[in-house]
Amino acid sequence: MTQKLHPNNPIVFLDVTVGDQEIGRMKLELYAHTCPKTVENFRQFCTGEFRKDGVPIGYKGATFHRIIKDFMIQGGDFVKGDGTGTRSIYGNTFPDENFSHKHTGPGILSMANSGPGTNGCQFFITCAKCDFLDGKHVVFGRVIDGLLVMRKVENVPTGPNNRPKLPIVVSQCGEM
Repeated sequence: MTQKLHPNNPIVFLDVTVGDQEIGRMKLELYAHTCPKTVENFRQFCTGEFRKDGVPIGYKGATFHRIIKDFMIQGGDFVKGDGTGTRSIYGNTFPDENFSHKHTGPGILSMANSGPGTNGCQFFITCAKCDFLDGKHVVFGRVIDGLLVMRKVENVPTGPNNRPKLPIVVSQCGEM
């Protein structure tokens, strides 16, 4: 496992299935030392702490709905499941916190958005360096263990709109 950037940064995990096959666990360091609001949003959706009408909502059972080989895997839309849903612990969306971290290589965790200041529940993990996204998407963490799981997701066959042909589901998630 890779050394943490800051000792107080939380570690969360995503267990992933493709079809009905468990493919493994990704452990992610969340950059609370530089992006505390973005991290808290993601962390609560991993742990189920955020509730709507007393019911935990978040990433458990959510899918990776968009896969682009050599670019990124995108997931986290537990609202609609197709990339059009948005929700945050702060309301529907929240502003870009900062752009201090960059999309430097594979395994970078970043917020998906539909323009400036539209962060919600969707995220992506880079499969390569994506410096053209710097200054447009908030980087708030990285995969510190389980890069092979990310590669397995990246290689699931896709159809129209980069949708995976098999369901890719977060079967379990939480904080370490």
